[in-house]
Amino acid sequence: MKFKIVHLTSVHQRYDARICYKESLSLSHKYIVSLVVADGKGDEKIDNLSIIDIGKFSGRKNRVLKGSHLLFLKALELDAHIYHIHDPELIFMGLNLKKEGKKVIFDAHEDFPKQILTKPYLPFSLRKVISFFAAFGERILCRKFDGIVGATPFIANKFLKINHNVVNINNYPKIEELQSIERPQSQRVQGQVCYIGGISLERGIKEVVQALTKTKNNVNLKLAGKFHSEELEKDIKQEEGWGKTEFLGFVGRKEIRKLLSTTQIGLVTLHPTVSYLDSLPVKLFEYMCAGIPVIASDFPLWREIVLKHNCGLCVDPQDPTAIAEAIDYLIDHPKEAEQMGKNGFKAIQAEFNWLNEESKLLKFYEGIIG
Repeated sequence: MKFKIVHLTSVHQRYDARICYKESLSLSHKYIVSLVVADGKGDEKIDNLSIIDIGKFSGRKNRVLKGSHLLFLKALELDAHIYHIHDPELIFMGLNLKKEGKKVIFDAHEDFPKQILTKPYLPFSLRKVISFFAAFGERILCRKFDGIVGATPFIANKFLKINHNVVNINNYPKIEELQSIERPQSQRVQGQVCYIGGISLERGIKEVVQALTKTKNNVNLKLAGKFHSEELEKDIKQEEGWGKTEFLGFVGRKEIRKLLSTTQIGLVTLHPTVSYLDSLPVKLFEYMCAGIPVIASDFPLWREIVLKHNCGLCVDPQDPTAIAEAIDYLIDHPKEAEQMGKNGFKAIQAEFNWLNEESKLLKFYEGIIG
């Protein structure tokens, strides 16, 4: 008999790289796996993975209250052996599943209490208080789960103080997805740089666009992702550098692959906020997997990776001039840039790849199943 596993999210996209294409699909090779989402796009099947949609909810309040309730009902209907939840707002739902005698895993993608400190929709004066109670609740509630998955070593180590069964599953890329797009710098679009991911001030969008007007070379930016607000999008489009920006919007995996096959440089210049300093952004590793040099924020953790493997440059993410100078350096030194890209890919092959993480995930599940 194959064990049934259900992954649940009310927040993330159905095609989320970590939840769908990595964790769920990897587990579906051994177990019967369903992914329950809330986006209103209907049910579908990807290989052995069943995606089940409970419908889209307007507004954060409806999503948290109505969405969580419907996810709970769908979870009971599916009657799985293990439930794997991916959002902090589903923790109480997970505890209700525990009361029904189910085994539940919580996947901590980010340090939620720290993340609260940067939420723009929360009054600044209340953020520390809310963060404190979130951390307190995390310590009390998460010890009741059958296991915790941490998306970075920092997060996993934090939860080890709360729960005895914790594993670190890093969001590293699948080598086979991007490795075949390796090509020399000379065969890529000259002066093309890219940023892929969520677009916000904290993720450095303003400084990146401003840097485009400070480069000595003719540079253009391919920008793929979703703006965090309409106001921010309007503000950024007023920047002079927007004239050198091609906004692609949210793109799927095939589009990302195509974009990385033509780009010379990948940018990941997030601001030094409490939620980013200890993070491991998947785009850093996807750029490396695509064989292109990276320009990354000069955080200790990121600097250790980039400089150790000589796969790019680290800069002050809040200094547009520093970003521009790094772009110019890599364009003016194509052989060195090409070698950095090769170095990055070698590091992915040796260490930062999903195959290594998949084996840890499967072993973790085997331990829970018993």
